[in-house]
Amino acid sequence: MASTDTVTHRQRRPSVGAPLVDIQGGVQPPGISRPKHKRTFTGFGAGEIKSVEASIPEPQREAWRKHQVDGFQDKDGFEREVVRHVETTLARSMFNCDESAAYAATSLAFRDRLILEWNRTQQRQTFADSKRLYYLSLEFLMGRALDNAMLNIGRKDMAKAGLAELGFRIEDVIQQEHDAALGNGGLGRLAACFLDSLASLNYPAWGYGLRYRYGIFKQEIIDGYQVEVPDYWLDFNPWEFPRHDVTVDIQFYGGVRKSVNSNGKTISHWEGGEVVKAVAYDVPIPGYMTPSTNNLRLWSSKAASGEFDFQKFNSGDYESSVADQQRAETISAVLYPNDNLERGKELRLKQQYFWVAASLYDIVRRFKKSKRPWREFPDQVAIQLNDTHPTLAIVELQRILIDLEGLEWDEAWNIVTNTFGYTNHTVLPEALEKWSVPLIQHLLPRHLQIIYDINLFFLQSVERKFPDNRELLGRVSIIEESQPKMVRMAFLAIVGSHKVNGVAELHSDLIKTTIFKDFVTIFGPDKFTNVTNGITPRRWLHQANPRLSELITKTTGTNDFLTDLDELNKIELHVDDPEFRKEWAAIKHANKVRLAELIKTSTGVTVDPSALFDVQVKRIHEYKRQQLNIFGVIHRYLTLKAMSPEERRKQQKRVSIFGGKAAPGYWMAKQIIHLVNSVGNVVNNDADIGDLLKVVFLEDYNVSKAEIIVPASDISEHISTAGTEASGTSNMKFVLNGGLIIGTCDGANIEITREIGENNIFLFGNLAEEVDDLRHAHTYGSHTIDPDLNKVFQEIEKGTFGSTQDFAALISAVRDHGDYYLVSDDFHAYIETQSLIDDAYRNQEEWLTKCITSVSRMGFFSSDRCITEYADTIWNIEALPVVDREY
Repeated sequence: MASTDTVTHRQRRPSVGAPLVDIQGGVQPPGISRPKHKRTFTGFGAGEIKSVEASIPEPQREAWRKHQVDGFQDKDGFEREVVRHVETTLARSMFNCDESAAYAATSLAFRDRLILEWNRTQQRQTFADSKRLYYLSLEFLMGRALDNAMLNIGRKDMAKAGLAELGFRIEDVIQQEHDAALGNGGLGRLAACFLDSLASLNYPAWGYGLRYRYGIFKQEIIDGYQVEVPDYWLDFNPWEFPRHDVTVDIQFYGGVRKSVNSNGKTISHWEGGEVVKAVAYDVPIPGYMTPSTNNLRLWSSKAASGEFDFQKFNSGDYESSVADQQRAETISAVLYPNDNLERGKELRLKQQYFWVAASLYDIVRRFKKSKRPWREFPDQVAIQLNDTHPTLAIVELQRILIDLEGLEWDEAWNIVTNTFGYTNHTVLPEALEKWSVPLIQHLLPRHLQIIYDINLFFLQSVERKFPDNRELLGRVSIIEESQPKMVRMAFLAIVGSHKVNGVAELHSDLIKTTIFKDFVTIFGPDKFTNVTNGITPRRWLHQANPRLSELITKTTGTNDFLTDLDELNKIELHVDDPEFRKEWAAIKHANKVRLAELIKTSTGVTVDPSALFDVQVKRIHEYKRQQLNIFGVIHRYLTLKAMSPEERRKQQKRVSIFGGKAAPGYWMAKQIIHLVNSVGNVVNNDADIGDLLKVVFLEDYNVSKAEIIVPASDISEHISTAGTEASGTSNMKFVLNGGLIIGTCDGANIEITREIGENNIFLFGNLAEEVDDLRHAHTYGSHTIDPDLNKVFQEIEKGTFGSTQDFAALISAVRDHGDYYLVSDDFHAYIETQSLIDDAYRNQEEWLTKCITSVSRMGFFSSDRCITEYADTIWNIEALPVVDREY
């Protein structure tokens, strides 16, 4: 046991200055959307519902209360619900109920219970009539819903016992669920963690996104190459509720007509064009051990004219009779369509406008039921833009207020700017979204007019404040004077929001001193803040690593850490307890065995669980530097090959595990995947090497795979070029599960180091402030390639890992084209640090101490802390008190 009896809570500062998730590069995502009129009746306002309730005769109310449905409360009740759903909903029986049917019935039983709480939560929020948050994100990477629902409701053990009595293993049932294909990377996973925390903390909040039929794509590795195939995940989805009465007509194309009303005011009318119908699908989001169940509303696209044109069909024109429907449904078909082609760009812009327009129509409709004056809109509504994709919401709200509601420009713009907050996720200028003026003119003619007016008034205010500074006006203009002219969406998001936040301290500081420096000069530093990202411990410890969660609960006597992650610091008291350490090590080994089984079944490669598991799983991108990792693996392989058998026996066994998707149009990222697989093909079949080194690429990386990979890692790689990763959240997940990090001084790595201590993380590489000078020297001075890296290149060029042509571009990017991501500059330090990791891992007792200590100090990185900061400093919303039910 440690010598002290108590652990003092260290002073906590809020994070101060950073945006949100995974950076976009060649994989850059889409951008905007908007609606029209026409809507069916959907619920009452706070005042209306009370008078409606009072008008219902008492006998009717009594009959309703008498027969009100309640969810199952015990194991027998759960079994009864499962059997009922198998026999009635699924029309099966005991004799033909397989695991997929058991999954369906179990999900429906939990869904029924959730929807009761969802209804009560919405009623509670309607009665409270308080300010509500609307979180707009183009991605929500939710992962599997059943396991999460069982854990949050606190009924997993009951379900496990009930399913066992019915003849099923709960693990097999959970495995039947497809991951919801609503996102790609950290941006979407952060949004999912935020929804979990908002519900768990009882904040009134809705998420708004798109209901992709195919998500991004299912990744298959064929002959070492990434191949994209459709990921149709909606064949059975019990977690969504179609709201066919909640529809919005969304307009595209057309033109703008101006008229003058009786007061002499000029009115703009957007007319003509094409109309697409948005249909709402609701997904309940349960809070942890609280009755609060919030809503995620996803929009699906349909043709406004119906399924097909009967006249064309009857006249034999079968293909064009369904053309409208096919064109409309394409909008919500695929996440991030390849925008290498002009038609792809138009589809992305359509997606973005479709989604934000439908969402804003919904938000405005809900506000108007309150009968409040428009000036109170920001007191009732907070809208957060998760990156630049939803930025057109700013323009759309301004259009609604001035064109449809008749407000004056200044009053409307004041409402808009006090409503929106913008989270930035990148410091890379090339990843800041831009749309061409001709494209917006074609697709959204009225919005382009409003964007030009916003820019005019903004630049006039800048000119008044900074006269005679023409260069400044050009730098901050929302319209980029290029060929063609472009609309800078990040600039529009800044101008239209009252707060801009980064997602890690370094990131927030960098955006204020680099890409948004001029806006800090114009608006002052107070408009820019930081909220360091966090993760939900419910999914990323309790669900992903249940045995570790149980050990922590048993050791500390409470599971309060699941709602207050700072409580983890109690386990530092037990860092020297032999029994605790032994159990901790056993859990890690069991997690590695589980991952080894996944590797064997999915790749055919056998790995030794006693080896050091070195993991890099994330979106494949040059700035994340998977190429640095695989070059390092080749160097390790060459070093081992050069040794005598006696020397090799003294070396640390290692398994290098990669995973992640490359954007369909990002050719260089796909080459990195091909190189990893080609190296693995050589190394894994080299008899001299044996188990000393294995290289594995796990295809189709997603949340469910992450829940197996993360708890099994010994070391994880977060090695982006300093100053390029906004924050990262996978780094937090790995440390929370008892793995250590090799990383650069980038993103949240810096704050993780501050929390867990420099002795418990392996940092290397150049610092962010050195990057520009190094890049300049590469371009205009001497650029010497690291000699060890040169040997790696020579081996690739010899054809050791396949056709030399395949990987020439990866080498050329470093050798001939300026090495923008500083692979050569950091290579020596990277190799040396990996050697230090080998040495540290050999001392398993010391390694275990590092792991336990790191976990105990991860309290800061909870998404609950994150959401509380947003609520207090940006959204100005309050949690609602809830009536305790039996949990």
